[in-house]
Amino acid sequence: MEPILYAIPAFGVAALIYTAIRSAWVTKQPSGNERMSSIARHIADGAMAFLKAEYKVLAYFAIIASVFLAYLGYTGEKSHPLIVGAFLIGAFFSALAGFIGMRIATKANVRTAEAARSSLSRALSVSFAGGSVMGMGVAGLAVLGLGSLFIIFYYLFVQGTGADVNGVQMEIALEVLTGFSLGAESIALFARVGGGIYTKAADVGADLVGKVEAGIPEDDPRNPATIADNVGDNVGDVAGMGADLFGSYVATILATMVLGREVVVEDNFGGLSPIILPMLIAGLGIVFSLIGMLFVRVSEGGDVQAALNRGNWISVLLTAVAAYFVIDWLLPENLSLRNFEFTQLGVFMAVIVGLVVGTLMSIITEYYTAMGKKPVNSIVQQSSTGHATNIIAGLAVGMHSTVLPIIVLAAGIVLSYASAGLYGVAIAAAGMMATTAMQLAIDAFGPIADNAGGIAEMSELPKEVRGRTDILDAVGNTTAATGKGFAIASAALTSLALFAAFVGIAGIESIDLYKAPVLAGLFIGAMIPFIFSALAISAVGRAAMAMVHEVRRQFREIPGIMEGTGKPEYEKCVAISTQAAIREMMLPGAIALLVPIIIGFGFRDVFPDTSSAEVLGGTLAGVTVSGVLMAMFQSNAGGAWDNAKKSFEKGVEINGVVEYKGSEPHKASVTGDTVGDPFKDTSGPSMNILIKLMSIVSLVIAPHIGLEQEPPIPEPPIEMEEINMNQGQLTPSTASISGQNVAVLRLPGTAR
Repeated sequence: MEPILYAIPAFGVAALIYTAIRSAWVTKQPSGNERMSSIARHIADGAMAFLKAEYKVLAYFAIIASVFLAYLGYTGEKSHPLIVGAFLIGAFFSALAGFIGMRIATKANVRTAEAARSSLSRALSVSFAGGSVMGMGVAGLAVLGLGSLFIIFYYLFVQGTGADVNGVQMEIALEVLTGFSLGAESIALFARVGGGIYTKAADVGADLVGKVEAGIPEDDPRNPATIADNVGDNVGDVAGMGADLFGSYVATILATMVLGREVVVEDNFGGLSPIILPMLIAGLGIVFSLIGMLFVRVSEGGDVQAALNRGNWISVLLTAVAAYFVIDWLLPENLSLRNFEFTQLGVFMAVIVGLVVGTLMSIITEYYTAMGKKPVNSIVQQSSTGHATNIIAGLAVGMHSTVLPIIVLAAGIVLSYASAGLYGVAIAAAGMMATTAMQLAIDAFGPIADNAGGIAEMSELPKEVRGRTDILDAVGNTTAATGKGFAIASAALTSLALFAAFVGIAGIESIDLYKAPVLAGLFIGAMIPFIFSALAISAVGRAAMAMVHEVRRQFREIPGIMEGTGKPEYEKCVAISTQAAIREMMLPGAIALLVPIIIGFGFRDVFPDTSSAEVLGGTLAGVTVSGVLMAMFQSNAGGAWDNAKKSFEKGVEINGVVEYKGSEPHKASVTGDTVGDPFKDTSGPSMNILIKLMSIVSLVIAPHIGLEQEPPIPEPPIEMEEINMNQGQLTPSTASISGQNVAVLRLPGTAR
């Protein structure tokens, strides 16, 4: 058993070693001329300034949360004060994942722009190398953190006490380990919301005033918001995404481990095989993601999307093949969870279901958001009749895009449950997330390419350079959308697994919707994604208004800014986005953290026939269903609007006329993209963190609000006394039961 346990964090260490080597390679690439380097420094300084301000605020949050967790750890019979340490490590690793992504992205962007001066192939190599550093860094930190902490808690709570693997001590160990996931998801939510507010405030300001009013390109150096816009690509789509997928990765593995503790199993590993399996699959996924990255290459004029897809398919297929042999070696033939019997083959089939669901979700999302496809073309065509019809078309595409993903997701839940019960649902999510390193590398290369295009524009490099970066950027928009679809699908399966774990730890057998308090909780939960989205979108609107006023002021008051002789005050726009993001991210984040606590502790002993755990279960069901639908709708609508706008850069035919940038239909598409920006980059991608974080908070407090699990009271031994016969109607006799003589009363004339 020990070699397997120590192999898990070793996978994480290997990933971090790769991260360091690849990061050094990117740093050695040429960074262009002095003007390019100067612009890159402005972007890097702004990004790091935001991270410093954000992490300072989050440090205060971590201290407050630690006090609450310490109280739960000291007062709970099934918890321990070490949960505070796990929480702080999870929060630190989540922040570190975002920091690693930010550092490499702000180095790779200018080097990608310089590489694009020579060839598309070279530009892809540099930008994808930057993405792979982030992907491997996130996966490595997750596997290293989870694997190491599990070893510590296992030896401390289980092996050190001689307790049973399926007993209370293992439950305590995993409850403490849940703190690691809570820390990761908490930081992820604030990073995602804060980064999303930052980037979209700058983007909207740059678009509305620069493109629409002033008629200059988004990345024109005369646009005062352009530096803030490029900084936003990093703090939202890189640091925010890194923390997001780190939290998703950890939560998925943890949910499977918690359910694995309940699996009845007789194996060769002391009963630990269902608990270890998700961590082992994640570790192997790192290796296969690395192999897939080696195949991401493209020749000049080649298909960038095809190169990325090739690397992704290789990593997925290798993971599927390896999963069969790992499951066959690790698990016994027959297993059981909550009276559901399943086999090791069923577990493997559940992993395959997860991989297929993740792949189909990416394909469907690509269809609804990619340029040249029918949904995006419908938005382009309806831009010809004005801004309003563009908005109508985008909303319709977003709503329509929820149908197929939900059907795929529902089929995945049913098939994975049929294969291996609730453990099958959880391991399906773990299988889907196994190639997170590859998925994140594909996702992160997009913002790097976007920044490279901005630097090329501001540095006035030749048009062919911007043409190459635009090819990468257009693919990056699609990969960003597919990455969000992938994250949403994993969040749905993970939340269901966390929900099942919560039910088990809270001691409730089912969520009865016939109970009025549970139904009320269901409606409250369904409402939360709407108010969360409203707060996030409103925050973007307020910050964008301040940005628009500032950009207009600079155009109005700085002499010669449009002629190129006056220098814009970039730092003031950066400051507006930073302050707005830090201020506005707190309330949406507080909702996700406080609602489960308020319902869980506030409704204890309030309803005579319903526990607060049941009410909270109804709330989790509502927020999961509503949140998944809102996430799909907003992310896909925003992605479709964005690529509809980008379609005009190459020219699109509308009613027999080819329309380009600057035309009236293009201006309508800019409006649609502006509406879609907070959808796809702020509230939409935050939904998957919201539903997972609420489930994890509920899991942490479950031992404190659940039904008391009292041991069954044994029946007292029967004491035989002298039997008084009633007028001969009853005849005493004797019988032997299990070798013991007992007194029997027999009715006269009967055999009984």
